[in-house]
Amino acid sequence: MTGRALYLMYAEDVDHSEALRAPLRDAHIRRRAELAAQGRVIVSGPLRDSDAGQGGYCGSLLVAAFDSMDEARAWADADPYAQAGIYRRMVVRRVNTHFLGQESSS
Repeated sequence: MTGRALYLMYAEDVDHSEALRAPLRDAHIRRRAELAAQGRVIVSGPLRDSDAGQGGYCGSLLVAAFDSMDEARAWADADPYAQAGIYRRMVVRRVNTHFLGQESSS
């Protein structure tokens, strides 16, 4: 991950998104798995609106390494869920870490 910065991608789904997510889930996860295979993903997963069982998805979270804000935004915009309008809102921000496992950076 050297030379790259970390970026947070936080997305909120439109209402009743589960049926919209289902046919695109494999493609969505495959893209994230490819990024993870490059050693660039810190955390990734769906957001839920409760602690109960399966479903209840309300968004997505990704913290991963990119070379620039432009690259991070382009990657986020190309997500199958983003392309299909499942996300009502997407936020991409650079993260200046203080504690990352046992590492510390600025």
